[in-house]
Amino acid sequence: MAQYALTKGSIALISLAHPPVNALSAAVRKGITEAVARAFRDPQVKAVVLCGENGKFCGGADITEFAKPMSEPPLVPMIHAIEAGEKPVVAAIEEMALGGGLELALACHYRVAHAKARLGLPEVTLGLLPAAGGTQRLPRLTGIPAALDLITTGRHISAQEALKLGIVDQVTEGNAVEAAVELARSVVGRPLAPRRLSNCATPLPEDLDGIFEEVLVQVKRRARGAMAPVVAVKAVRAAAELPYSRGMECEMALMNTLFTSGQARALQYCFFAQRVAGKWSLPNGARWDNSRPREVHTAGVIGLGTMGRGIAVCLVKAGISVVAVETEEKQLDSGRRAVRGMLERDAKRRGVTAPLHLITFTLSLQQLRDVDLVIEAVFEDMALKKSVFAELSRVCRPNALLCTNTSILDVDELASVTDRPPLVVGMHFFAPAHVMKLLEVICAPRSSPEAVATAMTLGKRLGKVSVAVGNCPGFVGNRMMKFYLDQAHFLLEEGASPEQVDQALEEFGFALGIFKVTDLSGLDVGWRVRKADGLIGPDVDPQFPSRHRQGCRYCPLPDLLCEQGRLGQKSGQGWYLYDSAGSKEARPDPAISSFLQEYRLRYGISARHVTAQEMVERCVFVLANEGFQILEDGMAAGPEDIDMVYVFGYGWPQHRGGPMFHAAQVGLATVLQRLEFYHRQNPDIPHFQPSTLLKRLVGAGSPPIQQWKQHIRSIHSQL
Repeated sequence: MAQYALTKGSIALISLAHPPVNALSAAVRKGITEAVARAFRDPQVKAVVLCGENGKFCGGADITEFAKPMSEPPLVPMIHAIEAGEKPVVAAIEEMALGGGLELALACHYRVAHAKARLGLPEVTLGLLPAAGGTQRLPRLTGIPAALDLITTGRHISAQEALKLGIVDQVTEGNAVEAAVELARSVVGRPLAPRRLSNCATPLPEDLDGIFEEVLVQVKRRARGAMAPVVAVKAVRAAAELPYSRGMECEMALMNTLFTSGQARALQYCFFAQRVAGKWSLPNGARWDNSRPREVHTAGVIGLGTMGRGIAVCLVKAGISVVAVETEEKQLDSGRRAVRGMLERDAKRRGVTAPLHLITFTLSLQQLRDVDLVIEAVFEDMALKKSVFAELSRVCRPNALLCTNTSILDVDELASVTDRPPLVVGMHFFAPAHVMKLLEVICAPRSSPEAVATAMTLGKRLGKVSVAVGNCPGFVGNRMMKFYLDQAHFLLEEGASPEQVDQALEEFGFALGIFKVTDLSGLDVGWRVRKADGLIGPDVDPQFPSRHRQGCRYCPLPDLLCEQGRLGQKSGQGWYLYDSAGSKEARPDPAISSFLQEYRLRYGISARHVTAQEMVERCVFVLANEGFQILEDGMAAGPEDIDMVYVFGYGWPQHRGGPMFHAAQVGLATVLQRLEFYHRQNPDIPHFQPSTLLKRLVGAGSPPIQQWKQHIRSIHSQL
């Protein structure tokens, strides 16, 4: 797992060999340990270059080993031995030096990076610390502020930024291994003590206490309950206040508090779940590994509202030529300015030229006649979308894929008006589309394997986490969201305020509470959906709207707000008050408090104290309950798919794994018991009725989440 060779007569070249990313498995650690010892013993060897095969240095630890007892040799002694050696060791960093890979490089006396390499310590994203000396060596090299930034965020940096921070000694556009060999030859005979980071003192800024206090506040706010970034601050502080050896003891003790934590398990589950979600399959036997996607060089985007603009930006940034279509000159001009502005700002941030030449704007659908794929992003109205798809059938070439960005509508019904139902799929982006990582790929009954493969592969090319889902109202994400939102509204009826519910959900870890989310997206969006579903109509008494519709409990509160013109941020007032239309700073509105009191009085509802625990349980457990039903219905392949939808599309806290993982971690029997309790209290809320699959899993002894598929009795996958 580590190749050994002599080059230039006196340089030992040790190459990590563990594809695809040369992870530091037990076999690789053993190989490095033996090869380094051999090089240090050999009198012919004057210096050592450490590199990785296949143009990749090292992607870090082998995460698959985390669930097992660690095998010999351990990483830390190996790294210490490299640093303590009496011959210079140079790291040749190509493509990546991440996590344990960067810690390995920091133990080397010199570091050379290729210009396109990325470096970082992303352990906090797995609920851990860089505990092979990363929290102790990096601050000694870069100083405290830079080390805190890199370690608490886990972000990857470019070779150029690494050079500025002093993490690498050289950056080359050429062959990094050859450059490292030349550097190794040039430093033979130089003293190594100043190059051993464990010997160096940590540079200390003047207001050390103030810096750590400020950073800790920022990290806690950003972490939203995640432990690892907060613990990382403590570890870096040890580098500032303790000798290296004692700092290492502190690093290890802190790591031990995290390693077996529920949060670490959740974050590592998310890491693997992303990969599981990408391995889609269809009932006809087509799979991710036997279906060939089409190449997409050109694409059309129809509609330049908020969603269409973001989709166009995604495509252009991926190097795809885009034809953007609008129906009126005013909307076209507005869309053109917005898209160009987003591309220019992104290019400026990355220090490159904006690829404006890749996008053209037009009022004519005829300009789509030669594109490989079209994504429709017009207003969420079935009749309008059908007219667009019928026209696309006449305009586009016969083998062009037709995709819809609908968030709730029947994709197969849209496909029925085209001349190519097998080439129609849903591509549900999440707003803002150029930022949010989720892409739901909706597999309609007639969608071909080629069409699904193309949409999934395109999503990956756009940097999305693509999840294949079945064709049902709301698909996976919005189907579950309906019940989550219902619970939030019911909690208001019973005595809670919007800010109390949002605070409980944000303390749980959501990026935004549900009422801030609906203010952001616009209350009129849900209003239109409820009208389309027949929940609102001329038969509803405007003075005393019913609280029971279509056989179950219904909350008219959001409808009443919309009738008052309170549509959220866009109108300057919704569940919260904003300084002006479009403002984002939400403030509690006394008018909402009065509105809720009057509503409860009108309906004879006695307000009660609702605990934060009840708010979270009711909102979160109904999500999981509907997730179980989705699995039973065959609309998602597994719990991992559902969890990735919520983590990357709905702001679910990653350190809680997703609604299905969270249910497993809380205990399925506990979730079942709480749902039964709330159903007894609220028999008119049918989605408190526990799912058959949930009851079956509890009856089977609550098996691990990876075994749930064995208990799903639906034989007809709808993917």
